[in-house]
Amino acid sequence: MSRMITLKQTGDFKKLTGFLEKAREKIHLGVLDKYGRMGVKALSAATPVDTGLTASSWYYEITQTEERATLSFWNSNVQNGVPIAIILQYGHATRNGGWVEGRDYINPAIRPIFDQMAKDVWKEATSS
Repeated sequence: MSRMITLKQTGDFKKLTGFLEKAREKIHLGVLDKYGRMGVKALSAATPVDTGLTASSWYYEITQTEERATLSFWNSNVQNGVPIAIILQYGHATRNGGWVEGRDYINPAIRPIFDQMAKDVWKEATSS
């Protein structure tokens, strides 16, 4: 006598699909986290140092929407409403009417991080 095995499946794969989508998002966020840490390290090392407060005040944030994830760099050293990292970058007036020239330290520090991120993302996107 032959036996027959019958399988019946109901429902769909929503839970599995959702799980895989979340896993994919975490992988991409992990890459952004990697470059965020690298960027903070580069910015901290490049920041002109007086007390070291501005150099040690860099941090990053990753924000995500359905369409994109964004990596942003911030500096929390604000004195009397003035973001110190920005006045170091662009310059500022003095109390007696003088001018302190800024020093472009942010762009050269962060450019190699963005260049490497672009190469890595392009490599991942074009690999089979």
